Amino acid sequence: MISRRHRRKLSFIELLKDKRKLQKYIIYGAIGLIAFLFLSFMVVFAWFSRDLPSPGKLAQGDQTATIFYDRDGKVLFQMYKDKNRLPIAFKDIAGTLKKGTIAIEDKDFYKHGAISNTGILRSLILLILRQKISGGGSTITQQLIKNVLLDSQQTTTRKVKEIILSYAAEEKYTKDQILEMYLNEAPYGGSFYGVGSAAKGYFGKSPNQLSLLESAFIAGLPQSPTVYSPFIGVKNAWKGRTKNVLRRMREDRYITPDQEKKALAQMNSLTFSKSRMSINAPHFVFYVKELIEKEYGTKILDQGLKIKTSLSLDVQQKAEKIVKEEIDGIKKFKVGNGAVVVLDSQSDEVLGMVGSYDYNDSEYGNFNSAIAKRQPGSAIKPITYALALEKGYTAATTLMDVKTVFPVKDQPDYVPVNYDGKFRGPVQLRFALANSYNIPAVKLVSMIGISDFLERADLMGLHTLAPTQENLNRFGLSITLGGGEVTLLDLSNAFAVFARGGVRKEPVAILEIKDHNGKIIFKARPSAETKVLSREIAFIISHILSDNNARSDAFGLNSYLNIPGKTVAVKTGTTNDKKDNWAVGFTKGITVGVWVGNNDNTVMDPRVTS
Repeated sequence: MISRRHRRKLSFIELLKDKRKLQKYIIYGAIGLIAFLFLSFMVVFAWFSRDLPSPGKLAQGDQTATIFYDRDGKVLFQMYKDKNRLPIAFKDIAGTLKKGTIAIEDKDFYKHGAISNTGILRSLILLILRQKISGGGSTITQQLIKNVLLDSQQTTTRKVKEIILSYAAEEKYTKDQILEMYLNEAPYGGSFYGVGSAAKGYFGKSPNQLSLLESAFIAGLPQSPTVYSPFIGVKNAWKGRTKNVLRRMREDRYITPDQEKKALAQMNSLTFSKSRMSINAPHFVFYVKELIEKEYGTKILDQGLKIKTSLSLDVQQKAEKIVKEEIDGIKKFKVGNGAVVVLDSQSDEVLGMVGSYDYNDSEYGNFNSAIAKRQPGSAIKPITYALALEKGYTAATTLMDVKTVFPVKDQPDYVPVNYDGKFRGPVQLRFALANSYNIPAVKLVSMIGISDFLERADLMGLHTLAPTQENLNRFGLSITLGGGEVTLLDLSNAFAVFARGGVRKEPVAILEIKDHNGKIIFKARPSAETKVLSREIAFIISHILSDNNARSDAFGLNSYLNIPGKTVAVKTGTTNDKKDNWAVGFTKGITVGVWVGNNDNTVMDPRVTS
């Protein structure tokens, strides 16, 4: 018989064997479970990934957006359905706006990966408690994916896709690049998408000009722009949200308590611009848009074009600043608006176009005065003198500046007067043009012929003055004093003929157009040249208009027309009724045309007219 002790020993050995078998089964089972879960994950991953967009599309922008660029590739306007977007480079966004966004949206953005573990845990808890996917817990990367590549539906499928794409995006881009894309894509209320349109729309500023308080306000909008926007949201809801942003920035040590306190003290005095369109060079952009629509039809602009224009944004912004400052300074003289055109004298490319002193002015800001037809006054006289030189007169030819009566058939006699009512007797053409005497100019056009004058004006680009029968019937000798209508763009282009030595070109506003695939559908060629004046005549007119001594009787020796160290030819013009005031100046490099007046045709104070 087996002793009790021996039986216990055998039982222990069997138990040990069973334990080892059990451990073996557990290990095999665990490996199998891991393999099963891994394969299941791969199947799920493959299932959800089958229709995923490429994360590379994040940096490509909206393929259906038509984008207008300046000559250096700077974005002027991004046109896409009801979205108003103005992309901004990372370096041109205020640091306070970047920090405020991180503080309120994703405080550990630069520390975690594509997703936040705490955020996901919070979402899972809410899923269990509320039986639905929550929008909270998303990182900036996830929000970017949602804004650009996916929809906003709160479903498990969409959330999984969002996580997968977020990991892919973090592999492809740096944190700074992701933040830059987010700041350019996030919704900021109404049609404002991206901080460029938000800064300009709410404050009339560029993103790098924002104050701490303004930055905190904008940073707080994306969570719920329809609630926090002061234009379309709940009244004063933005204040509580902005306070939260400032508090978070202080807690994360982006700002000091004193900075927070000062910003909060400014809260009630924070003012918002009128709802504005976020666009650079608006009059020019819509001028180009109209050119494209005339050539290709309206539907082409819905196909995601990339339009490179001739405009220089640097030149444009300087011109806009000058126009606004000058108009603000002379409003007391009953001057309400101004316009500027800047051309490259040699290529005839449009470098700047300011159609009004403020595009967003509700009364007449969006009216483009640069292409509006108005009477040019004496600014048109150089064409009369150029044609006279061609017909054998010289700069030294003498005319009598005396009271002169010109009979007109079936109408009262025409008796022109000079701007100051004086007569100067014998005067050479050089001094008559330089000082803009009216009587010699009328005598000249009577001798060279109205029809020839209109023909030459048309050849120089003033097509509204073409010698049609209608124009011949309605224009008289006063045409040389600006009795016909021209646009500032056309008049500036006519003056560029003198700068080019007598060669006319058509203004160039578009350099290149590409479709959304990058295929070139239009590329500007050198503008066709037409010789309309001899080089010698163009030189003489230019020399007269830059002769500071010759114009001293009317303007003095120290007028604004005299630019020390520079040779600039300039001609001014004012209509007799004081409704329009012009000045066009040029060098071999640049031609600039300026108009001031009132869009409702009210009379300006004579003290500001020339």
